[in-house]
Amino acid sequence: MKNRLLFILKSREGDWGYSGARESGLSNSVRFVVDMLRDNGIEAKAVEVPDNNAIDRDVAAYRPTHVIIEAFWVVPEKFDVLKPLHPGVQWIVRNHSETPFAANEGCIFGWTVEYLRRGVEVMCNAPRAVQDMAIVAMAARVDTSLVTYGPNVYPVPRLCDIQPHERRSDVVNIGCFGAIRPLKNHMTQALAAIAFARTIGAKLRFHVNATRIEGGGNSILKNLRELFGRLDCADLVEHGWMPHAEFLSVLRGIDILVQASLTETFNIVAADAMAASVPVLASDEIPWLGHYAERDPLSAADMASGLLTIWQEDDRTRLARLLRQRRDMERYCSVSALTWVRRFGA
Repeated sequence: MKNRLLFILKSREGDWGYSGARESGLSNSVRFVVDMLRDNGIEAKAVEVPDNNAIDRDVAAYRPTHVIIEAFWVVPEKFDVLKPLHPGVQWIVRNHSETPFAANEGCIFGWTVEYLRRGVEVMCNAPRAVQDMAIVAMAARVDTSLVTYGPNVYPVPRLCDIQPHERRSDVVNIGCFGAIRPLKNHMTQALAAIAFARTIGAKLRFHVNATRIEGGGNSILKNLRELFGRLDCADLVEHGWMPHAEFLSVLRGIDILVQASLTETFNIVAADAMAASVPVLASDEIPWLGHYAERDPLSAADMASGLLTIWQEDDRTRLARLLRQRRDMERYCSVSALTWVRRFGA
């Protein structure tokens, strides 16, 4: 019997700054995995539902062999109802967070124990998260084989499509996009960008997404506004959350993207910058980027030095960096796709 995978997301209820379909990093990452599976001859589909009670309808309609619940939003007790209704289905909950971020969500670890005790697989998109959830399984005296690995993928553009952007000498645009939350490290990156811009004698435009605030990020956004509001050498540019295609267009006006987060499993924003031919400065938390792109996320001075290094590269060196970013992603996605195909292919 051929495998049929149904990915189920919870519909987004909040308004993140634009009307219409509310895309998120999660929904985009699921779409990329579904497209990859289909390209490899594996039947797959993604749907969004409003709540736990709508799952049965879509499972009955699609008749999958595997249902992958994207992120932790289904109460464990719901599987006591769903499993008897669909006895031939392998139920999977997919974890997109490393432990430091997951610890900020009050239900994740308790729910993980309850999922595993019900025979629901917990699939993580990062190797360290697999190791940590295996500890949870062992402590709960549950089979650790129920903790599995399902990495992200990304549609990498062709190398010949790389188009370095034109820069101005008097203004520098630094992007620090993504939801504003503590472990994203916006403030230290803002200080690094300010120091860098002063070094090159340019006015800074520091770009953030200001309409998706999570996990105590309100104070971070307030601090950013308070700081930049008192500076005449730097502006805070606030963007709403936007559809993926529109975001890629915005990135084409960015000189350097900073994503020196304190914890990451993949980072789609950095992947988008790679696709838009924007150099990325990151921490060592992003698994697909090489050491050439990494700086200490706790040191604004080290990150400022990294920004200066990128800025001073000549055209040939800059192009080599952009090529390297894409090749890094290609290698990562090749291995990731193989992981999925080995598990679910014929």
